[in-house]
Amino acid sequence: MATLAVACGLVMLVAGGELLVSGAVKLAEKLGMSSLLIGLTVVAFGTSVPELFVSLSAVSQDHVDIMLGNVVGSNIANIGLVLGLSALLSPLTVHFKKISLELYLLLATSFAVVGIGLIGIFNRLYGIIFFGVLLLYTYQAYRVGGNNQETPAKQDDVKGSSYFLVVSLCVTGLVILALGSNLFIDGAIDLARFFGISDLVIGLTMAAVGTSLPELASSLSALRRNEGDLLVGNVIGSNLFNLMMVLGICATFHPFALPGQTLIRDLPVMICFSAVLIPVIFFRHGLNRLNGGVLLLAYCGYMYSLL
Repeated sequence: MATLAVACGLVMLVAGGELLVSGAVKLAEKLGMSSLLIGLTVVAFGTSVPELFVSLSAVSQDHVDIMLGNVVGSNIANIGLVLGLSALLSPLTVHFKKISLELYLLLATSFAVVGIGLIGIFNRLYGIIFFGVLLLYTYQAYRVGGNNQETPAKQDDVKGSSYFLVVSLCVTGLVILALGSNLFIDGAIDLARFFGISDLVIGLTMAAVGTSLPELASSLSALRRNEGDLLVGNVIGSNLFNLMMVLGICATFHPFALPGQTLIRDLPVMICFSAVLIPVIFFRHGLNRLNGGVLLLAYCGYMYSLL
């Protein structure tokens, strides 16, 4: 039953995430937002919602390790698995100056999480600050992006879509995500107890990969549309939302401490995956197949070390 619950929960997470992302993108395109801005904000938010629901469900059941493992593991999976596989399938082009702020902000936020973990408890004040900074960033990104339409999003597919249909897609996706996250967490906890696996490893592996599937699905869709900006923006933006929105909201409702194993092993790995993107994108203006292969191999090595 636990395996069935996990499988059904994952299917619902992917389906709900796909509906939410589809509706969000259609809404953003109706508003004339650029592809990069859609990826950094709208799609990033939509694909981070599964992490939020799974994390809130885990915290509400007092399984903080699953929540932390889900967030940190998902950020690692987004770069190593999603971005690595995407670049391996097709080289990605993105100009560094367009995404430099987000890369630096992601790295700074990652170090801030480590600093808070070393100091002590990730309390409500830190959670509110994280979420507040995210709101300021999103507003600034929209304000600047709205005045800079160098790469306007394609609107051919959304001309006939009504706002009611778009909002209905978003609401339906959110409902399915809520139901799927509870089902997934219940099944994952039962599996962990049956096989003697720690909550942290469950979060870093099964939960992280499961909640990264919407990012993978949206990235493959972006590849088919030749939207490299949207793809890279989705991954970087999603990682920002995972740290600022998911950790921020979870800490606001349920302050927590970061386990020593996460501080010593998993957060440094997450920071390394994030940091390596800066020189690669700066010098190569994107990621080629070799970069993608290295990222994917590094992720496989990390997963092997966990299991």
